[in-house]
Amino acid sequence: MAARRISSLLSRSLSASSGCSSLLLSRGKNPGSRRSIPRFSTAAAAAALEELVIPPVQVCHTQLLINGQFVDSASGKTFPAYDPRTAEVIAHVAEGDGEDVDRAVAAARKAFDEGPWPKMTPYERCRILLRFADLVEKHSEELAALETWNNGKPYEQALHSEIPSMARLFRYYAGWADKIHGMTVPADGNYHMQTLHEPIGVAGQIIPWNFPLVLFSWKVGPALACGNTVVLKSAEQTPLTALYAAKLLHEAGLPPGVLNVVSGYGPTAGAALASHMNVDKLSFTGSTHTGKIVLELAARSNLKPVTLELGGKSPFIICEDADIDEAVEAAHFAIFFNQGQCCCAGSRTYVHERIYDEFLEKAKARAMKRVVGDPFKKGVEQGPQIDVEQFEKILRYIKLGVESNATLECGGERFGSKGFFIQPTVFSNVKDDMTIAQDEIFGPVQSILKFKDLDEVVRRANATAYGLAAGVYTKNIDTANTLTRALRAGTVWVNCYDVFDAAIPFGGYKMSGIGREKGIYGLNSYLQVKAVVTPLKNPAWL
Repeated sequence: MAARRISSLLSRSLSASSGCSSLLLSRGKNPGSRRSIPRFSTAAAAAALEELVIPPVQVCHTQLLINGQFVDSASGKTFPAYDPRTAEVIAHVAEGDGEDVDRAVAAARKAFDEGPWPKMTPYERCRILLRFADLVEKHSEELAALETWNNGKPYEQALHSEIPSMARLFRYYAGWADKIHGMTVPADGNYHMQTLHEPIGVAGQIIPWNFPLVLFSWKVGPALACGNTVVLKSAEQTPLTALYAAKLLHEAGLPPGVLNVVSGYGPTAGAALASHMNVDKLSFTGSTHTGKIVLELAARSNLKPVTLELGGKSPFIICEDADIDEAVEAAHFAIFFNQGQCCCAGSRTYVHERIYDEFLEKAKARAMKRVVGDPFKKGVEQGPQIDVEQFEKILRYIKLGVESNATLECGGERFGSKGFFIQPTVFSNVKDDMTIAQDEIFGPVQSILKFKDLDEVVRRANATAYGLAAGVYTKNIDTANTLTRALRAGTVWVNCYDVFDAAIPFGGYKMSGIGREKGIYGLNSYLQVKAVVTPLKNPAWL
C-alpha cells in the first residue's frame, strides 16, 4: 500500500490571509529594539469563535470496561472530560484507581489463561479484527466527532485521515495474525530444534491525549493479533473514544476480558498498571519524564519488558538547493499539524543561510494564513490546545523566547477570548542554547535557525537528548543520503514529513524511547520466543 501522508486529505491552497493588525512590542532585554509584529486581529478571532458547532454525537459510554461489561469505578468517583473549545464539561467519566486496575488485570489474566482468545485459531482472531475495522468505518463520523469534541483537533483531520488510518492498521495486523510462526533451526548433533513465537500474556498499555484513537490502534492491534489480552489506560484528558472503540471491538466478537479499558489519572491508575505483578508487558506513549517513572515502576515490580514512545525535538533541515515554496509548506505542516501537539513535530527548522531570509518571510506569511477556529468547521486547520495546563505552558515558552532575544515574527498570543486557542507563532534568530530550541514545547511554535554547511547542521541537529524524527529537504541525492545516515533519529523523512503507514515502524533513539511500534517490528514486543529441542534417533538426515 502506498504510504499515506497524514496531511494529504487536509492540505489546501490558502489564498485568503487571516485578518491581522500590527502591534509595536518591546522585544527581549533590549529596550531599544522595537518592531512591528503582525498579529491576528481580535475581531477576526472573535468572529471565528462566535458560533461554535454543536457536536453531532452523543456521549454514550462513561464507565470503565472490565470483563466485557461497562461498570462504575470501585470508589464511585468520576472526573470531568472537557471541551477544549470552551473549557466546558462534556461528561463525567468513571475514575479508575488501583482497585479497578486489579479487577481489569484479573479479567485479562483469566481471559488469557482460561479463555478462548489465545487458543482461538489465528484465522478466527483475524476475522474479528477485520470485522472491527469494518465497524470503525461504519461509525467513523461518531468516532471523529467524539475525538474532535474531547481533543480539539480538526474534524476533517480526524474523519478523513486518522479514522481511516486506524481501520487500516487493524486490517494490517489482522493479516499478520495467521502468519506469526517460528522456525526450524539446524543444530550440531542428533537434535531437532524449533522456535515458537508465543503471546506474552497480559499487556498493559497507556495511551496519550494527542492521538487517542491512532495510538489505541498502534497498541491494541498488534497485541490482539499476537493472542494477548490487554488492560488499556486512556489519558485523563481524552477518555471518551477509547471506550467507544472498545465497545465496537466487542460487537465484532471479541471475548470478554480480552480488552479492558480503565480511565483515570496517571499517579493512580497508570502507576498501578505499570507496577502490577500480573501484567507481563507494558507499552507507554507520553512524555520522557513520565516514561522514566513508568520504566522504574515496571523494573521495581516484576521486571516486565517496556516499550516507550516518548518526546522529541526533531530537526527539519532545509538545504540550499531545496524548492523553497515546497519546503515552507512542509516545514509549516511539520510543526503546526495537530496544533503542534505531536511528539515528532519538526520543531527546530534549520535553514541554509543563503535562503534563510526568503524562507523566513514565506514561513511567516504561511503562518499568518493558517485558519484557526472551531475545529468542527470546514476549512479550519488549527483548533484549541488540549487543556489549560498545556495552553499556559506554551504561552510561558513563547515569553521565554521573547526574553531570550529570539525575534518574534508573528503570533505569540491567545486567539480569541475563550477556550485554549493560541495564534500560530514563528520565531527567527533562534540559537541552539535557547530554551525554545531545547525543550519540547508541544504547541504551535516554529523556531527557525540558520546554518552554513552540512557538518555544522548535523552536529547541531544531533545535539539533543531526543532522537525521535527528523526531516530533510534537498534535491541532491548525495546530500539526502549523507543526512539520513548521520542524523540520530528513528525516522528521517526526505522531501516530506509525517508520512505514516501501518507497515512503517515508529520509535526513537536516545531519550525518545525504547522499541518500535507498527509494522512487523511492532509484533516483536508482544511475543515470547521459545526454543524447543528434541533428540533424534537414527535420523535419515540432519
